[in-house]
Amino acid sequence: MSPNESRADAPEAGAAEPTAVLPETAAQLVELERLQQALEASEERAKNHWDQYLRAVAELDNVRKRAARDIEAASRYGLERLVSELLPVRDSLEQAVQSASKADVRTLVEGQAATLQLLARALEKHGVRVVDPQGEPFDPARHEAMMAQDSATAEPNSVLQVIQPGYELNGRLLRPARVIVSRAPA
Repeated sequence: MSPNESRADAPEAGAAEPTAVLPETAAQLVELERLQQALEASEERAKNHWDQYLRAVAELDNVRKRAARDIEAASRYGLERLVSELLPVRDSLEQAVQSASKADVRTLVEGQAATLQLLARALEKHGVRVVDPQGEPFDPARHEAMMAQDSATAEPNSVLQVIQPGYELNGRLLRPARVIVSRAPA
């Protein structure tokens, strides 16, 4: 054999043969199999959790979109009930204007009173309440004092007279009542 032939067949000095890691005992083989099964089960659970996460994210997105549509519809059509309640008031006022030249004073007053009742009922149905503080203590958060007047009969700093009633919407003040406040005589 020539030196060239022996070199080609023999492994190089610096190269190592690949070594396979084989379990040395049956117990290690069983443990390896158990770990592989546990890994597969964990991967399956992870896949299921990922699918659940994606479904939850999609559902949350759908809820957001539905809420945005509901808010838009509420702002667009929220006044629909109120307007439908106010239309009879408008109709009544329109009839009064048309018949004003033919009607007597008493009929006009009755028509105006009926129209006012229609308006009051429509506002009341939608949570509007009149603030009429006659005789109550003056409250600057709910009343606007137009003037103070001496009074020997009324409690000082109480509402003597209501010039213009105030209004609340579901407990929130829309307009304060304009009042005359009593003060002790000088």
